[in-house]
Amino acid sequence: MSVFERLGRKKVCASAYPQTVSRHPFDALSGYTPLTVCRPELYRSLREAVPVIDTAIYKLVRLAGGFVVKSLNGGNQKELDDFVKNIRVAAGGCSLQHFIDIYFAQLLTYGTAAGEMVTDGEKITALYNVPAEDICLKRNPADFSEVLVCRADCAGAVPVKHQQLVMYSALNPEAGSLMGNSVLKSLPFVSSVLLKIFNAIGQNWERAGNLRFAVTYNPGSDMLDRAYAKERAMQIAKEWSSAMESGSVKDFVAVGDVQIKVIGADNQVLDSEVPVRQLLEQIVAKLGLPPFMLGLSWSTTERMSSQQADTLTTEIEAYRRVLTPVIEKICSMFLRLCGNSGKVSVEWSDITLQDAVEQAKAGLYTAQAKALAASGGEKND
Repeated sequence: MSVFERLGRKKVCASAYPQTVSRHPFDALSGYTPLTVCRPELYRSLREAVPVIDTAIYKLVRLAGGFVVKSLNGGNQKELDDFVKNIRVAAGGCSLQHFIDIYFAQLLTYGTAAGEMVTDGEKITALYNVPAEDICLKRNPADFSEVLVCRADCAGAVPVKHQQLVMYSALNPEAGSLMGNSVLKSLPFVSSVLLKIFNAIGQNWERAGNLRFAVTYNPGSDMLDRAYAKERAMQIAKEWSSAMESGSVKDFVAVGDVQIKVIGADNQVLDSEVPVRQLLEQIVAKLGLPPFMLGLSWSTTERMSSQQADTLTTEIEAYRRVLTPVIEKICSMFLRLCGNSGKVSVEWSDITLQDAVEQAKAGLYTAQAKALAASGGEKND
């Protein structure tokens, strides 16, 4: 059984946070303070609140693509292929690819991801994705260059007993920091403003869509009208409520000076298209995906789309460089338990077919240039 899984079964200490009354549906975003350590629930709220962010995370995971692991000495390749395809994952799935997908999504969301190889003493039986709340990192006092993966417990940071069975990755860590930075790091403020606009639009449509009326009765100059103004106002209110009952259509008939107006009909609704687009541009720029991949039909040119695709390819290759050591560590441990040297290589699939075509064209042009240069040199001789 996993060490971190056993920790999850125990009753851990709970911290009580003061409850604040807010009409905002996501309090974690409205209560965010800049230049502070972001809690995991903040990033989860970001993905839940802004669909563009959640979509971008899943698309980056899919764009990372698949991989093939090769044993460098050629031994136990069949067993290695079966391990990569059928290893059990604690999330209810199987295959090393499934584990890496969850690992990569956690890395993008929280900036730091960890996993554990669960063994029965002889072989690896499962892989476990450790929740972000259950891990913390600290340096080894005996060797400052070594990082210890610890369990987040009530008693403090408790180092895991078998560090060789634990994998962790940090995305874009700052100098001197062990924890990584999420791709969502600079988005809480921008997203909170965007959600305020969406929340205000919802409230305005709730008011404007379900019309409220102001019925005003002005009594005349007659003393009798003034004496019975209250009774007549109550009667008008009763009849108006009866006429506005749902499921029935009735006429409202009143005698005297009665005015009926829609509440808020004279107010001007603010145009949200420009500020929403400005905020979405900031979010999309931080996520690193072209707008058309997120369903945003912004004006673009064919050359601009090609450049955005090249930039995205560079981003994916950078993420692959972070994930490759994790795959190598898992597969090397499996081969060593099988009596092998444990040296492997990871071969990633092509990101897109368009990239392969562009690379083929570049290779063709390079070969043609070399052929022309060689023929020119022969003529000079």
